[in-house]
Amino acid sequence: MARYIFVTGGVVSSLGKGLASASLASLLQHHGYKVRIRKLDPYLNVDPGTMSPYQHGEVYVTDDGAETDLDLGHYERFTGVTSKQSDNITSGRVYQKIINKERKGEYLGATVQVIPHVTNEIKAFISNDIHDEDFVICEIGGTIGDIESLPFIEAIRQFHNDNDRSNSLFLHVTLVPYIDSSGELKTKPTQHSVKELRSLGIQPNILLCRSDREIPREERKKIGLFCNVSQDCVIQAINADTIYEVPMNLKNEGLDKRVLDYFHLESKNIDLKMWSQVSKHVLEPDGEVTIGIVGKYTGLADAYKSLNEALSHGGIFNNVKVHLKWVESEELNKSNIREKLTGCHGILVPGGFGERGAEGKILAINYARTTNIPYFGICFGMQLAVIEMARNILGIKDANSSEFSNCSNSIVGLMTEWSNSQNKIEKRSENSDLGGTMRLGAYKAKLKKGSKVHGIYQSENITERHRHRYEVNSKFEEQFEKEGVLFSGYSPDGLLPETVEIKDHPWFIGVQFHPELKSKPFDPHPLFKSFINAAKINSRLV
Repeated sequence: MARYIFVTGGVVSSLGKGLASASLASLLQHHGYKVRIRKLDPYLNVDPGTMSPYQHGEVYVTDDGAETDLDLGHYERFTGVTSKQSDNITSGRVYQKIINKERKGEYLGATVQVIPHVTNEIKAFISNDIHDEDFVICEIGGTIGDIESLPFIEAIRQFHNDNDRSNSLFLHVTLVPYIDSSGELKTKPTQHSVKELRSLGIQPNILLCRSDREIPREERKKIGLFCNVSQDCVIQAINADTIYEVPMNLKNEGLDKRVLDYFHLESKNIDLKMWSQVSKHVLEPDGEVTIGIVGKYTGLADAYKSLNEALSHGGIFNNVKVHLKWVESEELNKSNIREKLTGCHGILVPGGFGERGAEGKILAINYARTTNIPYFGICFGMQLAVIEMARNILGIKDANSSEFSNCSNSIVGLMTEWSNSQNKIEKRSENSDLGGTMRLGAYKAKLKKGSKVHGIYQSENITERHRHRYEVNSKFEEQFEKEGVLFSGYSPDGLLPETVEIKDHPWFIGVQFHPELKSKPFDPHPLFKSFINAAKINSRLV
């Protein structure tokens, strides 16, 4: 029978509940347990698919085609457990399901209310699709006290009472700030956060206290006293130099032992050498490279969270530190392109939507192509690379995407019908809803033997995750190939280009999918390993 751990947060947001959940899951795996992690988000969007990255960071896509919270990326990277659509739920999805039931008359005339109907749906989600897992870790989004999270807090309170109290644990993440003017760490915010949580019927069993410095034993004793928590269950979580140190830090603080003690399970002396090695590669590299990321959400690192981590993984494999130079695409023009990208050993244009900043990205692609700087185009970055080459190699000056205008030469166009990853036909039009109408999730692709991507993957058949509405038009393939541009990967039916590359360029590859979503610190994605290696070679040449 699965044991449940509910992770909540207080005082402020962005305390690292997701990293804490992922790290704890990894520690439990090292003890030999099978773990699943889930995210319960209180916002009213059905999923984050239509939200600006500035609102909620990147959208993480699962193999089965769900657009989910970025924390699911942490879960996968830290545990290797593939996330599913059933691992993320929002208030929007809960209410959508309830309204659909109400319209069908499934409540038999009852008044539909938050309690019990909303809380029942949340409780059903918590235990749904669980098989032989030993632990299910459920992270509750938001901060204690937020009005929108109240149904979720009530639901986990009920779940605790309904399913043998000894079978679930509450872990609360709080902040212990340091006040410069008084030279003191302050425990009062944590006390108030726990007070708020207890007023909602939940007594935390373990407190994970974030701080930028050591929390003295006396302060932890004080927190335990006022929060009704055993002193040895007040655990400090001091800022780490790299996120890959977090599992080791939490083990050293005894978090895994406290959890196992609570469930009356034996703990053993686990070896975290793998985490130690990863951290060492990050903190003590042999060299460094600079990658220019040309995008339009560069003001928020979380907008490209998986991409940042995948580049770091490529650096770990090549034993180099990867510095990211964020370049706002809207600011690029012909007069400043060299200045903005100087010092970059590789250039990457990530996924995105819309015309804003597209011409700046095209300039960056042209700069990388003509100056032999390694270039990696992901999703939108591949589409714009094909447009740039159509304009400047094939001479099609009005080459563009139908996403931007009704151009006569649509190098990139809206796909209206395709077979999804479950082999069902999907259809859409320009008037379709934006949410959930993309080619989403894992799709197969076939790589041409002898191509650069085939050599990188060492495989003819691959599976990668997609998230896009528009596809590259292959009607110019013959013209491109005569100029040394190869469409080196296609969908299995041969209709949709999946990869493009330049034969005589040191490293110029575009992919329609999102390889960053499958990269892990212990298993870096082959494209990122190869790209960072190319940047490493280039750094020695310049």
